[in-house]
Amino acid sequence: MIHVAIAEDDFRIASIQEEFLKQLNGFMLVGKALNAADTLTLLEKQQVDVLLLDIYMPDMLGTELLPILKSRFPRTDIIMITAASEKEMLQEALRYGVFHYLIKPVSLEKFTSVLTQYKKKKQLLSTTSQVTQDVVDAYFAGNVQPSSQAAPLPTGIDSVTLNRVSDVLSSLSSGVSIEEMGNQIGASRTTARRYLEYLVTIGKCQVEHEYGIVGRPERRYFQVKP
Repeated sequence: MIHVAIAEDDFRIASIQEEFLKQLNGFMLVGKALNAADTLTLLEKQQVDVLLLDIYMPDMLGTELLPILKSRFPRTDIIMITAASEKEMLQEALRYGVFHYLIKPVSLEKFTSVLTQYKKKKQLLSTTSQVTQDVVDAYFAGNVQPSSQAAPLPTGIDSVTLNRVSDVLSSLSSGVSIEEMGNQIGASRTTARRYLEYLVTIGKCQVEHEYGIVGRPERRYFQVKP
């Protein structure tokens, strides 16, 4: 579980980000802060893996807060989410190694893509005991499968939805039915079946049949462990 904190002085935007997070598997919101001082207090009290940081806060610019965060909380990663479009702001953020820089307004698709990429990169490092060039290249390329080139996705399969389906599968050791997957990702049975069957064809998922008292057997999908 990845612990997330939101530093945003506009409570409406913070609420939107919170709702976005609720749609992602593997993320937990541990707190929200309205200014820089509250952000530091929150980080003192909570374990935070990644901070969603605004730039324009009432008591301090987010870019001014960056060196303090890196000094006091070096294990906390930072994703800037801001309306600031000045090049200097981006350059300053990059100097302090922010994971990503998002320009408001941020769509659910973009938010999901960046947070999913963050999660997969974190998982890549956590499962790697020895760093090789392939691992480094995979990390910086955003590809979680080192030493292999990702094949283009077929028509009707998009990466964001595919990542959501994969995350649901990885979180359910008891497997998932087509109907359950549709409910989890907010999609139709047809869409859920298409993505699950695609994962079966590429060897990332396997199917078992469960027989009930009456009716046809239900197809249940399980993640194939590496």
